[in-house]
Amino acid sequence: MSYNGSRFWGRHGAAGLLLRAPWPGAPSAVLLQHRASWSHQGDTWSLPGGARDSHETAEQAAVREAHEEAGLAPEQLTVRTAVVTAEVTGIGGTNWTYTTVIADVPEPLETIPNRESAELRWVAEDKVEDLPLHPGFAASWQRLRAVTATIPLLVNPQP
Repeated sequence: MSYNGSRFWGRHGAAGLLLRAPWPGAPSAVLLQHRASWSHQGDTWSLPGGARDSHETAEQAAVREAHEEAGLAPEQLTVRTAVVTAEVTGIGGTNWTYTTVIADVPEPLETIPNRESAELRWVAEDKVEDLPLHPGFAASWQRLRAVTATIPLLVNPQP
């Protein structure tokens, strides 16, 4: 989809998963994806995510994408909240949104990258900005950190 010359993925919007886990010496670590060089904005770091299907909520899309791109099983994750981190109004007033879904796991999980990833890595929150970030993720990172600071890390989810 294109608005004002910029390209946006997903006719129904897009979503990504900001997955947090406890980390020694830091409030938490987050799972980041080093995007494959051939992908849009490749060779940058971002969140596992992608286009929403017409029948999906942002939460469902983010969890599905994390499964596809990182091999994470939905039952391993505890979704905490969702934040619309980008919104563009198009022709006729239609809106495109990118929603970041924040979820927790009790420990850093093993991941399995798919072809869209050069690498997946757990990164301490205070080290995220040291990496070359995807522009959209970079633009929302400080806001996301402010939101996560208000949500205690869930280390022992209830069954």
